[in-house]
Amino acid sequence: MEKNWYVLHTYSGYENKVKTNLEKRVESMDMTDKIFRVLVPVEEETEVKNGKSKTVTKKVFPGYVIVEMVMTDDSWYVVRNTPGVTGFVGSAGAGSKPTPLLQEEVESILKQMGVEQPKADIDFELKESVKVKEGPFANFVGSIEEIQVDKQKVKVHVNMFGRETPVELDFNQVEKI
Repeated sequence: MEKNWYVLHTYSGYENKVKTNLEKRVESMDMTDKIFRVLVPVEEETEVKNGKSKTVTKKVFPGYVIVEMVMTDDSWYVVRNTPGVTGFVGSAGAGSKPTPLLQEEVESILKQMGVEQPKADIDFELKESVKVKEGPFANFVGSIEEIQVDKQKVKVHVNMFGRETPVELDFNQVEKI
């Protein structure tokens, strides 16, 4: 069974309450192996009032919560019957399973929220030669001088104009040769 992200429709203003309720139900009903993350999509926004700017958190989709889960009859029931949830978005009708979000949609929402995606497995080694796949250094070849797992970055020395030049790149911008 694969896990996907689904969108829940909630009573407006109840998004955080639904998140809390659902997380409690997941624990109490032992669904931690089927229901994983519950998020209220928010973003930071700067508001200026009376000449003072302050950062506020705004809901990106008021009235909606996203949940990462494996869709089974049990998990559907637990989520669907959480107080404040009015239903899944993308259900064709009674008894039909809802449509999951596309991976690109999820990545876009998580990125907007500043939520990190699960880290990529890395199999780079120091001094290993790699080719840059994209960006201004595309097609350059260099050797890995530093690996920053927490930031998902590598420092690669590329040969430019006869000199070794350090370049910091994301893991997905380089490939093994």
